[in-house]
Amino acid sequence: MALETTQIQDKLTATFGESVFNFNQEKSIFSLEVASDKITAVLLFLKNDETLRFNFLTDLCGIHYPENETNSQFAVVYHLHNWVDNVRLKLKVFLDGNSPEIKTVSTIFPSANWMERETYDFYGINFIGHPQLKRILNMDEMISFPMRKEFPMEDGGRTDKDDRFFGRTIDNY
Repeated sequence: MALETTQIQDKLTATFGESVFNFNQEKSIFSLEVASDKITAVLLFLKNDETLRFNFLTDLCGIHYPENETNSQFAVVYHLHNWVDNVRLKLKVFLDGNSPEIKTVSTIFPSANWMERETYDFYGINFIGHPQLKRILNMDEMISFPMRKEFPMEDGGRTDKDDRFFGRTIDNY
């Protein structure tokens, strides 16, 4: 029997209650939000449960929402895959804009190591407990995080680029 989204939702809500919410079917991917302090427990459960078997972390990335309230300005998105039933799952965790940090999941999914480093490098999200959280693509001397919306895309003197078309406004500088 194939894994149904109702099974996923029922198992998660029975185990984690209000820490998992906003369940939604987006095309072929079932998605939900998770409280930031429960992400490692939820991922462990999804990986180890006999029925769910989400044992592959496809992707992990960051998102910056500068227009959101301070307590939800950043998000970390986890994409999981159950190869047995060919089911994909997206989990989103919102973080505080003043100190965006979350526990590392590199102990659960070793492939998260470099993805977390990349997310730190571009968004400044601190992954607590990461074995080697340092820049991976940008120079070590950089003091800013280039994927944050307040980071200018181009030199301010250029007239052929308009940051408004990329979700950035002059007000953010």
